[in-house]
Amino acid sequence: MRLDELKIERVEVFAVGLPTRRSFGVAGGAVAVAGRPSVRVLVKVSAGGVSGWGESTPIPAWTYETAESILTTIDRYLAPALLGRPAWDLDGTAAVFERVINRGFSIGAPLAKSAVDVALHDLLGRAAGVPLGVLWGQRRTERVELAWIVSGQSPAEAAGSVAEGRDLGHRAFKVKIGLHDEATDAAVVEAVRTAAPDGAPLWVDANQGYSVHAALRMARRLDGLGVTAFEQPLPANDVAGLRRLRDACPIPVALDESLRHPSDLATFVRLEAVDIAIAKVQRTGGLTLSRRMCALAEDAGVELMGSGLTDSDLGLAASLHLFAAHGIGTPVDLNGRQFIESPYAGPTVRVEGGTAHVPEGPGLGVEVDEAVVRELAVDVLDARPGKQGAKAGT
Repeated sequence: MRLDELKIERVEVFAVGLPTRRSFGVAGGAVAVAGRPSVRVLVKVSAGGVSGWGESTPIPAWTYETAESILTTIDRYLAPALLGRPAWDLDGTAAVFERVINRGFSIGAPLAKSAVDVALHDLLGRAAGVPLGVLWGQRRTERVELAWIVSGQSPAEAAGSVAEGRDLGHRAFKVKIGLHDEATDAAVVEAVRTAAPDGAPLWVDANQGYSVHAALRMARRLDGLGVTAFEQPLPANDVAGLRRLRDACPIPVALDESLRHPSDLATFVRLEAVDIAIAKVQRTGGLTLSRRMCALAEDAGVELMGSGLTDSDLGLAASLHLFAAHGIGTPVDLNGRQFIESPYAGPTVRVEGGTAHVPEGPGLGVEVDEAVVRELAVDVLDARPGKQGAKAGT
């Protein structure tokens, strides 16, 4: 069947509990807890005998979408609006999604929308028999360097974490700050710098944890440690504060949570309030809008860095395709494998020595074992283990 003949026939949604390797936290709270399954929402979209998969990562400590809200948003709003639509019309789908679930400040329910958008990309690539870079006509690199993440530890524990990352081949490090008092945060970063190889890329991420004055104090503490970027030091909507901070900060300011939609980046560019834009597939509602934002950053002369949301392998692959398309050359925070497992994935992303290879298989290049997905499925709506996720479609 030709791509232009594919019509969306079915959308299925599964909340799954994935094994957690270790605990992970950000300034807002816990992201993963050792010994407790990490819930992810997987979406399967089918058309003309072909299926594609996408992923959503609910992190209430990071943003407002929960596993329950993502599942019901897809099942009851996005999926019904998709049925019968051309699978190839990604731009039209983004417009439909915006009508069905309207904007907050800049975008509504981006994590839910992202899962479906990524699944549609996977479906189209599989139908065409090519990876996403070929589908887009854009892939500038074949490998992406992954950073090792240090989060929540004391200075001594942070040094041990760096040693573990080095043993696995990582040569770049990202430190979550805003989890302690300012002196302890600075001591953790100093411990990471001391334990890391000479000249290793090192940046910090406050996940909106500081005020302007506190961020400036922290930046001055870190200035002599070779920190390359200060990621999201202030609340996402503090546009004026970020403008003031950029003027005075001795370290380049990178924006993550502030950039929910390409129009957000346009605002920060006009106000000269951004040094670096973080590309993040789920935060920006999927690959369609993320590609628009990355192109805008390039055209505006804003440096791009890459990050994820502690995704499992579907989200990891989607991010790699995006970052490779735009040639992001700095190490990226795609930390999923550091903290969770992806038992549903057969042939999948290859990671060697801290470097991820951009998948060459069709679509995302991750083979999903649906039987395992169904075994891992949990019914998050009544908080009891279930054998099957919620479904939408016919």
